Amino acid sequence: MRVYDQSIREFLFEASSESPVPGGGSIAALAAALGASMGSMTARLTTGAKFRDKEAAMLQNADLFRQAIVEFESLQEKDMASFDGFMKALKLPASTPAEKEARSLAIREASAYAAAVPLELMEACLAVMRRLADLAPAVNKNVVSDLGIAVLMLEAALQSAWITVEINLNTMSDDTRNVYRDKGTLLLRESEEIKRDALAQVRERI
Repeated sequence: MRVYDQSIREFLFEASSESPVPGGGSIAALAAALGASMGSMTARLTTGAKFRDKEAAMLQNADLFRQAIVEFESLQEKDMASFDGFMKALKLPASTPAEKEARSLAIREASAYAAAVPLELMEACLAVMRRLADLAPAVNKNVVSDLGIAVLMLEAALQSAWITVEINLNTMSDDTRNVYRDKGTLLLRESEEIKRDALAQVRERI
């Protein structure tokens, strides 16, 4: 069963249990999917006779937002799998020097993958945020606040994904850590700028 085939109640009970999965990465991906869903709604409500000149573009954007929801679900599943991989690396034997070396390497590799997935989520969130910001001046004024909520959800998801990246940095090699930190910092900076600009446009139209 795919993660989005669960009921909301089932997911919330799992997330609130003693199990570490689903954890923060899953919550971030779900928040991103909720943001994309609001983006799709605002685009679909900017159609009809009043928006005839925008309708084709809006429907195209709505479809892209729905595709993003599918991507976020996939990333949520990858995040859960990456955590399992990291836990397996931690449980490797470390009785001999060779075992310790193998375990250390496995942990570094698992950490890099566990950080790569939320970093990919950050990039996906930012792509949707850019598209939402472009639509902010054009969507139906009656749902422009929902577009603002979409931006906020995606930025929260991106910030949350970054924390998941950060917790894995300490167990990476120095070179990998620097690459991830530099890339994540750039994504954060752009997301903050997009959020600020998009919300300013939203509030101008409220």
